[in-house]
Amino acid sequence: MSTTSVSLLAFAGERSHPRFDDVATEEPLQIRIEAGAQRSDVAVTMRTPGHDFELAAGFLFCEGIVRARQDVDAITYCIDPEVDAQQRYNIVNVRLRNSAIVPLERLERHFAIGSACGVCGKAQLESLQARGIAPVASALRVSSEVLLALPERLRQEQRVFQSTGGLHASALFDASGTLEVVREDIGRHNAMDKLAGWALLNGALPLNDRIVMVSGRSSFEVVQKAAAAGIPIVCSVSAPSSLAIETARAFNITLVGFLRERRFNIYAGEERIR
Repeated sequence: MSTTSVSLLAFAGERSHPRFDDVATEEPLQIRIEAGAQRSDVAVTMRTPGHDFELAAGFLFCEGIVRARQDVDAITYCIDPEVDAQQRYNIVNVRLRNSAIVPLERLERHFAIGSACGVCGKAQLESLQARGIAPVASALRVSSEVLLALPERLRQEQRVFQSTGGLHASALFDASGTLEVVREDIGRHNAMDKLAGWALLNGALPLNDRIVMVSGRSSFEVVQKAAAAGIPIVCSVSAPSSLAIETARAFNITLVGFLRERRFNIYAGEERIR
């Protein structure tokens, strides 16, 4: 369930009254990988339930654990009888096709991810380069009018946000501004992972002729995941961070911020915007 109904006490002026409201659901998701006879718990992320398989696949791809769709044999929820039935849908198992893809002993980092976290610092930027993520190669060019239309198109598709006011969204558009897919989550990095996972599972990578639009700010993790997926243009309705700008410039990504009310700023890669 993406939303949860809760009771509350609402105040308006000097009056109050009890009522019910829908809030965004937040629950942990444990991501496991299986390779041969080995199993490793890779991450625990706080997320909004929905598109969990895409989230797991996108996370593993953006972290360099999975390189291509062919690396993934199957994705399932936990069916271990020893696990409480209510928690089985909070555990996702990703079976790798080739047990030699990832040395599982190197994955004992046990990522713990909050709903607004990001791994910051220039060391992380250098680690992206060390993983072999290359600057985005793309011939994509778009007009400013295409960009100016994106916020309203994203807003119209934020269905859970409209009922809760509490979710981030990431949306993928083609060069003409046509919406292809939108994903919502309480964590902005999760929404990006869901997009990347959708692309991975549908054989659409790299996304080097697409635009991504996020509903909040452009943080490092948003641009990092765009770089991994090969996305050349990243837009947000709010401000970018300094490390997001540095990452965009290092990986040849056009970074647009404050895209709202028919205005925007370009922080990197202005040559792609006509």
